[in-house]
Amino acid sequence: MTKSYRITASTGIHKGDRDYQQDQVNLLSHHRIPGCILGIVADGMGGRSGGRKASDQVMLTAKQLFDRYAPDTDDAPSMLKQIVEEAHIVIKLTAISSEQEPHSTLAAFLINPNGECYWVHTGDSRIYHYQGSKLVYRTVDHSYVQTLVDKGEISEDEANSHPQSNILMGCLGAEEAPPIAQHYIPKLQANDVLMACSDGVWHYFSASEMGSALSMLSPREATEFLIQKACKRARGVGDNLSLVIVKLESLE
Repeated sequence: MTKSYRITASTGIHKGDRDYQQDQVNLLSHHRIPGCILGIVADGMGGRSGGRKASDQVMLTAKQLFDRYAPDTDDAPSMLKQIVEEAHIVIKLTAISSEQEPHSTLAAFLINPNGECYWVHTGDSRIYHYQGSKLVYRTVDHSYVQTLVDKGEISEDEANSHPQSNILMGCLGAEEAPPIAQHYIPKLQANDVLMACSDGVWHYFSASEMGSALSMLSPREATEFLIQKACKRARGVGDNLSLVIVKLESLE
């Protein structure tokens, strides 16, 4: 069976109003298997170099494990979980050697050639799945304000502007093992859009606004639009921004 869609994609990164860049983003095509793709975002934290070291380690670990991955024989959820666990260990070792406190979030989606899609995330970087402009599913943050939303104490909208919205309940490099949340899409369809992004991006948009941009614009245009708009809305106090967008465009 031939696929009735083609994949277009884009990544974007901007340091926002910060002095230095601690986010990292990557879109990897498998060197042996056409149609096998890994999109990944890491939001590093911990001083000028600590955060960047942490997000660099996430990218390095992801690339090494993805290079060795074989869709026919390997279990995708296990491989993604391994990226989280190994990156966590390496970041903790970095901390010992450098006396800094490097931490990082991680949000990654893997697309297999047969159209299956697997996600993993830890922290408050997010993955969104849209069908056209309609939100199908998104990750749930491992953050303090998310626990307040879960308890019904505040709304999603209030969570976005909450003064403690940057407090994480888990991430890579912390004392405790990172929380690992996974998600599975049995088959991607034409007009599906996937986006992984750091909180410097999602913080400034409603789900419907994001859906409109992702459905109406090409991945490259959507990347530029979302970064530009988020920077403007941050009013001089914006975080680093990073995102990766993959769009399945119908060939009909």
